[in-house]
Amino acid sequence: METHAHSTEAGSSPAATRQRLLTIYLNDHLAGAGSGVSLIRRMARTQRGTPAGPALAELAGEIAEDRDSLREIMTALDVPARWPGVIMGRLAEKAARAKPNGRLAGRSPLSDVLELEAMRLGVEGKASLWRSLRTLAGNGGPLDQAAVGRLLDRAERQAAVLERLRVDAVGRTFAGGAGAPARAGRGRGRSLLARHPLSRRAGWAS
Repeated sequence: METHAHSTEAGSSPAATRQRLLTIYLNDHLAGAGSGVSLIRRMARTQRGTPAGPALAELAGEIAEDRDSLREIMTALDVPARWPGVIMGRLAEKAARAKPNGRLAGRSPLSDVLELEAMRLGVEGKASLWRSLRTLAGNGGPLDQAAVGRLLDRAERQAAVLERLRVDAVGRTFAGGAGAPARAGRGRGRSLLARHPLSRRAGWAS
């Protein structure tokens, strides 16, 4: 079987091989995006009414938009979505809920820390994806490099918000403190998330 697979790849053109690898890469990230959307929505529901609730709700909306942007990019690059992989990613997120959290029943404060860490790692992975696509856009093709750059900027802001929430959760869980309310930078009343005029449809084709 390995010999057959190798011979098939060897017989492919370089362009076909690159497209096949791009298809695998983007579908892997699409599966991760689906898991991330499920997780952040659950986090927002769980922490509704807490100081972290508004920031998590806003993140949930943005991260869902980012997944839609990835789908649009895949369409622009003529990359089909492989839905079995996406479904498996969602199932993996559901299975991760069974991770030990120090309590036999009910929600543990440790769950907040673990979920925020997982979400932060997911957003860092998404930022790496946008960096890869920005490089691809710079080499020509249908992608708008500036639009991908805006997605990268937003991912970096999302990671910063998640890190502040994670530090606050660590303080509540391990230091016995109530945790300082998450701050949104300078000024009172501002959203934790910096606003950015990124529409759901950024126009990927140049």
